Amino acid sequence: MSNETDITRTRRQVDSADWAHLAEELDAHGCALTPRLLTLAQCAEISELYDQEDLFRTTVDMARHRFGSGRYRYFTHDLPRPVAELRAALYPHLLTVARDWAARLGRPAPWPDTLEEWVAMCHEAGQDRSAQILLRYEEGDWNALHRDVFGDMLFPLQVVIGLDAYGTDYTGGEFLLVEQRPRAQSRGTTNVLHQGHGLIFTTRDRPVATRRGWSAGAMRHGVSTVRSGRRHALGLVFHDAA
Repeated sequence: MSNETDITRTRRQVDSADWAHLAEELDAHGCALTPRLLTLAQCAEISELYDQEDLFRTTVDMARHRFGSGRYRYFTHDLPRPVAELRAALYPHLLTVARDWAARLGRPAPWPDTLEEWVAMCHEAGQDRSAQILLRYEEGDWNALHRDVFGDMLFPLQVVIGLDAYGTDYTGGEFLLVEQRPRAQSRGTTNVLHQGHGLIFTTRDRPVATRRGWSAGAMRHGVSTVRSGRRHALGLVFHDAA
């Protein structure tokens, strides 16, 4: 699908992002919007993969499982090259934040320097199914608040990338985050996924400063109801599923 120039551009786009600012946003809100990571052509090409059933290990009907409404598909481990390249390019930048958060919360930081090593550790622990997701929402579809925790091997950050134009290809369908704040009412955040841009967000929780030190602020994510059109998104998870 994409040529070598597109792949090189994707890695350059990831590396050139202001990662210090993104880390500050993650610290403050548990999420951070990235600059453009995929070209419009790449977005279209990845969206079109949804109908190629041989690329996916399974399809989930959200209504059937009471997860919401809509469908998403898990890629096999044989990822399309731009998807694999993007995931590999993001990992080392997210790793810095993951290790910092683990230190603040007094948790182990088992993640090695490379994604390949970490995925191998997941497989050795029995989490050996791909967790990379291509999602499609039609008018009226939505995704219930949840966490993408598939086992004990967990990477604390993940990324979702918008593949369609908000306000043109679809309306509604904003990305939702709800944080359970320590000894306080929950706080909600909404984000629009602009085409080709990503949202980094916490898989499970984030460090929150309290009078007694650092506490884990639990967070869940979902998608509001799509009001019109069709919405595609690419979900990149940095641990595999059991």
